[in-house]
Amino acid sequence: MRFNITDAVKHLIIINVVMFIGTVTLGDGLLFKRLFTMYFPTNDLFQPWQVVTHMFMHGGPAHLLFNMFALWMFGTPVEQRLGSKKFLFIYFSAGFGALLFQLGYYYVDYFTAMQSIADLNMSSELLNKIINIDATSGQYIKGEILQQKMIPILNEANFNTNISSSNFAGLFNLNVVNTSAMVGASGCIMGILAAFGMMNPNAKLMMIFLPIPIKAKYFIPGIILLDVISAFTGQSFFSPSNTAYMAHVGGAVIGFIVMYFWKKNEKDKYRWN
Repeated sequence: MRFNITDAVKHLIIINVVMFIGTVTLGDGLLFKRLFTMYFPTNDLFQPWQVVTHMFMHGGPAHLLFNMFALWMFGTPVEQRLGSKKFLFIYFSAGFGALLFQLGYYYVDYFTAMQSIADLNMSSELLNKIINIDATSGQYIKGEILQQKMIPILNEANFNTNISSSNFAGLFNLNVVNTSAMVGASGCIMGILAAFGMMNPNAKLMMIFLPIPIKAKYFIPGIILLDVISAFTGQSFFSPSNTAYMAHVGGAVIGFIVMYFWKKNEKDKYRWN
């Protein structure tokens, strides 16, 4: 089979690869990651440009390889059919939609957690110290690490209020949201995948872990449904547990909406090509 790749897809892959090389070669990579990873807006590391740059960052070689393979496989036929302008419009629209969906999901958790600790009357300075504690070590160990690191901070501030289990759960959730970091082109690619499915509803697709050909019109909604279930239950099916599931959903939804609009207006003034 001949290897075909379109211009926009090729340039996107090059940019993603260059950005990944930057994370592993420039010093220890921490400065590069902190500058271009998307942090929750309450985090001190948040910067406005991260809204765009996080789409070109990846957490490791496997993450990059899988996303770039999917970009080539589905992006090339979509760009061939729509042209570069429309392809890029869907790609970045889906990326921004993915971010909005994931941030919206985080904000619900954030404000719910804030309500659960309201009775602590904790100062903003003390709260900020706690929710910025680095407790990255795995979902279950993280709670123990947070508690261990939180105690000396509370003692130093002479904070003597008893912290109940529900209060701690709120502080834990605030810490999780505030220290969350989004990277990857997955949301963009989910938008492209949705566009591909609308163009080729009967194309048969397979997953690496499920080598059974399934028509795109069933396969893609099924993948989105699994992401929704994972987002609300924490149960991961085919992806790592730290996946931003609602970002996948958001990207696919925006890709579908844009393609639906274009399909209804193919011959009117909104046609670009």
